[in-house]
Amino acid sequence: MKLLLITIALLAIAFAGIAIKIWAKKDGKFAGTCASQNPYLNKEGEACSFCGKMPDEIGDCNTKNE
Repeated sequence: MKLLLITIALLAIAFAGIAIKIWAKKDGKFAGTCASQNPYLNKEGEACSFCGKMPDEIGDCNTKNE
């Protein structure tokens, strides 16, 4: 029972931290959400599946690549 309460408390703290980060950020958006910009996640140099940008196109995923 004690372990369950500790687990729930830690999860609540984590969710509160994420909520505070979203609230404090401009427009509630996380920075760097485009996976194509991360060389560890995109080793093959593929386009971002969300916005279609290539790794050499620096920017965020606000607009689709046309």
